Amino acid sequence: MNFNKFKFKILTLLSAASLLLVSCSQPTPTVVEEQKSAAPSGEELVAQGEYLVGIMGCNDCHSPKVFGPQGPSPDPDKLLSGHPADLVIGKYDPALFSDWVLFNHHNTAAAGPWGVSFAANLTSDETGIGNWTLDQFRKALKEGKYKGLDGARMLLPPMPWPNYVNLTEADLEAIFAYLKSTKPVKNLVPAPIPPAGA
Repeated sequence: MNFNKFKFKILTLLSAASLLLVSCSQPTPTVVEEQKSAAPSGEELVAQGEYLVGIMGCNDCHSPKVFGPQGPSPDPDKLLSGHPADLVIGKYDPALFSDWVLFNHHNTAAAGPWGVSFAANLTSDETGIGNWTLDQFRKALKEGKYKGLDGARMLLPPMPWPNYVNLTEADLEAIFAYLKSTKPVKNLVPAPIPPAGA
């Protein structure tokens, strides 16, 4: 046998064996599809939602603050409970706020040309989102509807709902799962104060 023919046959066999090994080591399409469609566990969903709520800054406006040596930080006993119902704000002066926006010291109330708005209670209490459905939550975040209800008024500034229109369904479900898992804090947030003449 010619050495070159022998060498060619060996290389051909090695190439075939390599191809066989590579194709056998790849997951079959059904395994890949199963991995992609496997829904996260309840704990994983809640953990992902907590992470998203943290990086999206929801506590900045929706949590009353405690004041320490490093300044204000979210009150751990009132996380995401919205503007405290018993926290009185000063008189709204439409002339002052026609060109300015002012936040209270807890960052839970904002005054501007739209009047005064108060951060909502996002806890699992019935005064928060405890009775909401996922559809309501989706409509609130993606369409800016108050309490996620058709025909309701729009959410007021500074709620940045237009930034959330591109949230994925998985992100929405995770955030909702986390909020539904929070400690319920009873706090009926005041109604907004409209601008003068509205």
